Amino acid sequence: MKIISLHTKSQLQRKKAMQGNREAQEEIFNEFSPKMLGVCRQYVKDMYHAEDLMLQGFLKVFKNLHKFKNEGSFEGWVRKIMVNTCITYLRKKTPLEFTDEEYHFNNTTVENIENTSVEDIQRLIDLLPDGYKMVFNLYAIEGYKHSEIAEKLSISESTSKSQLFKARKWLQANYIKMNRIKDADK
Repeated sequence: MKIISLHTKSQLQRKKAMQGNREAQEEIFNEFSPKMLGVCRQYVKDMYHAEDLMLQGFLKVFKNLHKFKNEGSFEGWVRKIMVNTCITYLRKKTPLEFTDEEYHFNNTTVENIENTSVEDIQRLIDLLPDGYKMVFNLYAIEGYKHSEIAEKLSISESTSKSQLFKARKWLQANYIKMNRIKDADK
């Protein structure tokens, strides 16, 4: 019986890229750049800034390839670099504000969300206040725990939880408003 290693090509590709092989680096970039642009876009509204951050992230990836220990997925490792690059950019751009502002919501349920386009959902996420958006993305999209978010953003765990709660309520309220406007336009 012959045992075949399934990841030999990608490991070889990473090894060549680590040695400065431009073709191997280009293959890695071409494989992961569409997904990583999407990751950066989650944090930054402007597509040009998101693309610039993705490119900065890939520079970090290639500079630090030797640090990847083949523990977990390579894509996950690259994704983490992209997220950290975006967080660093947002912190430098404007200090993140985590608001205590209270929103008053009705108890209207959100229905038919599956009929909502990805673009509409992204527009709503883009409109979130920065603190809400950062915590929402890290928790709901990236899968970080509140303790990890608190450490990454230098906030308390309870602040992370409250920002997520407020982000969800904000999204719900604005989703309802968006649908009312669409219904009125029909």
